Amino acid sequence: MSDIPGDLKFMASHEWVRVEDDGLLRVGISDHAQNLLGDLVYVELPETGDDIIREDACAVVESVKAASDVYAPVSGEIVDVNEALADSPETVNESPYDDGWLFTVRPSDDSELAQLLDAEAYQQSIADDDD
Repeated sequence: MSDIPGDLKFMASHEWVRVEDDGLLRVGISDHAQNLLGDLVYVELPETGDDIIREDACAVVESVKAASDVYAPVSGEIVDVNEALADSPETVNESPYDDGWLFTVRPSDDSELAQLLDAEAYQQSIADDDD
């Protein structure tokens, strides 16, 4: 069973969001998702300054098994990307909720956060998938 931090919000498609102290949103993929993908070999991130729209593909993670789109959990502007992943995509496998974050967003509509799953609902959604 995947370890799911209680302070995060999730999309059913396995992206997580952490609300930072400054109101920015840090985004990554869940431990469950990285387990399904296997060893990551490449990460394609959006550019700083890009505008993203909730539920649109905005990044790609590629493993030895497959390439998968990463979807925007909220609409907003990309303000930071995890440059370290260019040389070390495996960081997502090793530390999906900390060092393996993907990008940071300045949300354009804070109400979109309410549409995400809390940790308990996300845990239930992945348990249902396993049934």
